[in-house]
Amino acid sequence: MAIKDKVIIIMGASSGIGEATAKLLAKRDAMLVLAARRLDRLEAIKGEFPESNILIQQADVTNYEDVNKVAKLALDAYGRIDVLYNNAGIMPTSPIVEGRREEWKQMLDINIMGVLNGIAAVLPIMEKQKSGHIITTDSVAGHVVYPNSAVYCGTKFAVRAIMEGLRQEQRENHIKSTIISPGAVETELYKTISDKKVSEELHKAQKEWGLSPEDIASAVVFTIDTPNRMMVSDMIVRPTTQEI
Repeated sequence: MAIKDKVIIIMGASSGIGEATAKLLAKRDAMLVLAARRLDRLEAIKGEFPESNILIQQADVTNYEDVNKVAKLALDAYGRIDVLYNNAGIMPTSPIVEGRREEWKQMLDINIMGVLNGIAAVLPIMEKQKSGHIITTDSVAGHVVYPNSAVYCGTKFAVRAIMEGLRQEQRENHIKSTIISPGAVETELYKTISDKKVSEELHKAQKEWGLSPEDIASAVVFTIDTPNRMMVSDMIVRPTTQEI
């Protein structure tokens, strides 16, 4: 199925990788349902592509009812769901000894439960269709652990396990499972770090040698555009000069 015929949901579509992916898919004439907490940003994306099939819905990925409404919107409007892209995530890194339990809970709720909420909302539909593709933004941090990011890395390792389990359980239903694991990318992720010094250091690194959101969007679109017989399960996309 060509991209222009696919119904694609993007959670976390209001900025960064999600926004770049939405715009790239709009240019390919996909049928899009864009969701995020910031409705004004979704409206701005939709306004850039007045001739495209774009529906928008305000949603918080930690709220299953919100996510389920997004899936229902797609199904009611288009009659099916071909792709779900789970892109929402936060990265409030800190040493474990600081005991930032509220930040840990936020990461668990968004980075893990947000992904599971998306899967739960669309998987029964895809099972019935005997086709579908679930994509999740993971991270290089889901493959290696480094100091001051243990909890963040833990959430991303968990996403890897969940998505691999999904692949194994749903392969005979022709449902694809893909994780995209970016290295440093120039997005707003640094703003989710409460330690201003660490936040500024990450932002500086992103600007100096990080990838653009469009770079990762092109990888996402590549996986969506693969033939039905082909599944890209795991793609790591790093800046050429990144060490980790």
